[in-house]
Amino acid sequence: MVDSIAFERAVSARLPTRYGDFQIHLYSNQLDEKEHLALVMGELPADEKTLVRVHSECLTGDVLGSRRCDCGEQLAQSLEMISKAGSGVLLYLRQEGRGIGLRDKLRAYNLQDEGLDTVDANLALGHQADNRDYDAAALILKDLGVAKVSLLTNNPNKIEELQRLGIEVVERIPLQGEVNPENARYLLTKAARMNHLLDLADKNPFSQNGAG
Repeated sequence: MVDSIAFERAVSARLPTRYGDFQIHLYSNQLDEKEHLALVMGELPADEKTLVRVHSECLTGDVLGSRRCDCGEQLAQSLEMISKAGSGVLLYLRQEGRGIGLRDKLRAYNLQDEGLDTVDANLALGHQADNRDYDAAALILKDLGVAKVSLLTNNPNKIEELQRLGIEVVERIPLQGEVNPENARYLLTKAARMNHLLDLADKNPFSQNGAG
C-alpha cells in the first residue's frame, strides 16, 4: 500500500458544476508524483454507507467523448447519481488506460483496430490486462472519514481490492452505458475476460436483429 506519510491532501476548493456544488480535494503522492482528486458533495455520514465512485482517468472518454469505451458515460452517470442522492464522493484516479498511460493506450487502440481485443492489446505491449491499483483510493476515503461505501461499479476486482484495503463495500450499484458498434467488443471483452458485471443481453449492435 502507498505510504500514507508520502500521501497528503494538498489543496481544496469549491467546485460548482452542472451536477451541483462539490468540494474538490487534490491529493499529492510523493512516491509516484501522481495527483488524484476527490469530489465531495454534501455531508458524508460518519457511521453509514457513502455513495462512492472510484473512477480511473480516461482522457479520450471523459473529455473527448470517445465512443470506444463507456468511461465518459460512467463518469456522468456517477455524478448525476451523487447529485440526486445529495451527498457522495467521486474519486478521480490518475491511472490512464487501466494504468498503462496515454501513449500506450493510443498504441493499444491501433492494435485493437488490427484485430486484438483490449486485453490482448495490453499484453502485446508488455502490460497486464489491468495495471491499476486502489491504494490511493483507500487512503483518500479514509482521509475523508469514509469506511463503508455503496460502490458505483461493474468491476468485481475493484470491490475485492477496496475491501482488502479496509474499505467495507456494503453494496454494489451497477452502471450501464450505451452499447454501440465502436464499444461493443470492448464491453464484451470486459464481461468475458475481466469478469465485469455487465448486462449485455439484447444489446449487441452486431446481431442481425440489433440484439444478441
